[in-house]
Amino acid sequence: MNEATKTTKDITKKVKVESYDISRSDETLDLAKDLAKFIKDNKLTTNVQGKEFVNVEGWQYAGSRLGIVPIVEHVINVSSPDEMKYQAKVTLFDIRHQTTVGAGFAVCSNKESGKKFYQEFAIMSMAQTRAIGKAYRNCLAWIIRAAGYEPTPAEEMDYNTNTPVAVVAPAAAVAQAVPAMQVVPAEVPAVAAEQAAPVQYATASQKEEIIRLLNHPVITRPEKTKMLLNINRLDEERAIQAIAKLRKAIDDRENGEKVAA
Repeated sequence: MNEATKTTKDITKKVKVESYDISRSDETLDLAKDLAKFIKDNKLTTNVQGKEFVNVEGWQYAGSRLGIVPIVEHVINVSSPDEMKYQAKVTLFDIRHQTTVGAGFAVCSNKESGKKFYQEFAIMSMAQTRAIGKAYRNCLAWIIRAAGYEPTPAEEMDYNTNTPVAVVAPAAAVAQAVPAMQVVPAEVPAVAAEQAAPVQYATASQKEEIIRLLNHPVITRPEKTKMLLNINRLDEERAIQAIAKLRKAIDDRENGEKVAA
């Protein structure tokens, strides 16, 4: 068989898929660092109320480094006479293992804030984009969190743009509704100022140690996922406690296995 007669299947068999092994702590940390740099360098985030949410391109990059690609299963027109609306389903396919590893559903409507004048193809396209982000979020949220970003695709934040604006009540009505305030002791402002001091979050070396310990075979997947989803919320003291607890759990479980043997 010459080059001209080779099929796509024949060619793709020889393609080497670059894929991290997330069961290894060093590779997990490398992927998180690489992802954080790629997202920052390419400005693939949207700031919502002071928090950074990764755009779908960032999620796709994370998936590609793991050999996971999105496949659009269907896009359905679920419009009504007074609303243009599309629903999409996307599955995630692991190229290395040749298996489906996740899925995501999403919708988009011209009733959403800012989309009143969208053309039909744009509504359909956004439904697909959201479904891709949702599918990756379902299985890779923890790696995005480990990279230092919010574990929700930026495109999903569009759903929150229709929140009603609070109506400010007249001053007279507020005065009638709110009872007289008690006198606040002079010491309270000082305490409040102390509580408002910047939080010293866990250092990079503490996070690295937590990730290394989480990848120990005796740590369960639910335990690992829960810790990784909250790793960027830990302050230094809680990080020290988490490391100590992980080390103790590993020692206890390893000793238990040895005794059982």
